[in-house]
Amino acid sequence: MRRARGREDSIVSAWRGVIAEDEPVLSRTLQRLLHEAWPELEIVGVADDGLKAIELAQTLAPDVMFLDIKMPGKTGLEVAEAVADEWPDDQAEPLFVFITAYDNFAISAFEHAAMDYMLKPATLERLQVCVQRLKHRLHERARTPAAGGMAALMQRVQSITDPADAPEKIKVIRAGVGNTVRMIPVSEVICLEAAEKYVNVVTAQGEALVRMSLRDLVSRIDAADFTQVHRGVLVNTHCIESATRDENGRYSLSVRGLARSLKVSRAFGHLFRAM
Repeated sequence: MRRARGREDSIVSAWRGVIAEDEPVLSRTLQRLLHEAWPELEIVGVADDGLKAIELAQTLAPDVMFLDIKMPGKTGLEVAEAVADEWPDDQAEPLFVFITAYDNFAISAFEHAAMDYMLKPATLERLQVCVQRLKHRLHERARTPAAGGMAALMQRVQSITDPADAPEKIKVIRAGVGNTVRMIPVSEVICLEAAEKYVNVVTAQGEALVRMSLRDLVSRIDAADFTQVHRGVLVNTHCIESATRDENGRYSLSVRGLARSLKVSRAFGHLFRAM
């Protein structure tokens, strides 16, 4: 995947966007409104189907993708999932905005880490609100390490040799469940899943949310026994029972104590190939 130009400066003068919309009139209207609401945004690609949208994301590395949900080839939700799954782990993936005529997709959109969700036809007023959210998130992200830097962080954490430089380690994670605070030994954690500003801590006894980023939590625990299998998923290596490859070459994991399987992104598939 070709990467976009570097962003060393704390203030970025231009961002890159891709639009995926199969209705030409709506696509042109969105481009016009975006130019008015966000003149600094450079629209580097326009797709009229889901497959083309994925291709544009992989070659142009946009900062933002505006996705129609119902498109030929792949839906906007499928595009977002495919782009996030293929994205290099050391780079921040695009922010996704879904634009659709159907309001019943809202929950699914936010489950796919949507930055915003707008109903057609897009209006300038509503788009301006969306643009402010996107600008805030992009500038915030430009001042911090890339959201996809979890693998690099784990390497840094595990390579620390001077205890004085290391964050204070915890052996027990305090997680809120309703009005109760669960005390979860790190050794009992099956997997850790990023969920926006939270981490879902999964054990054989259930799941609990911690109000902390996955990056921060990883820096606080001994992560030597955890393996990253997806952009925001770490699995206790001792709990992995098997890895099954499908017809597309993707792996899914059977994990002891977990009823559901866990997907492995392409970036980490090599960890489970037979020796």
